[in-house]
Amino acid sequence: MKPLFVLLVVFGLLLAGTYFLQGAPNYLLAGNGALAAMLLFTGAAHFAFTQGMMLMLPAFLPAKQAWVYATGVLELAAAVGLLFPSLRGITAGCLLVFFLLILPANILAARRNLNYQTGTLDGPGPRYLWFRVPLQLFFLAWTWYFGLHLTAETAF
Repeated sequence: MKPLFVLLVVFGLLLAGTYFLQGAPNYLLAGNGALAAMLLFTGAAHFAFTQGMMLMLPAFLPAKQAWVYATGVLELAAAVGLLFPSLRGITAGCLLVFFLLILPANILAARRNLNYQTGTLDGPGPRYLWFRVPLQLFFLAWTWYFGLHLTAETAF
């Protein structure tokens, strides 16, 4: 829920800011800037809540801490990549794959009733998936629209 809040609030602020500064809202900047802000937020969480995020990973996966740190670094790097037009397309494409690949970890966490912030098993559980799976689809659509589709439209 917090990443969605960050995404939407930053989007609104960037739209308003570009409207007041440029006379028209810049949807491309606002969409990618908001996604970058969300990724900075979620990427930082990998370092703040490492122990809880390690519990999101399946038992067979070795070096869980390294995976959590690596995915956090990837999210931080993607946030930067979205802000550079020359990197935006490849970054958005990689993010689409990344968002698909992390969905099983979120499903596993929900099935375990994991609260990743505290590292305890008192989280919302499977009912969280009714929010999380559509949210992941929303993030995929947002990334495609602002990172690939809108970028391609403005290139011509």
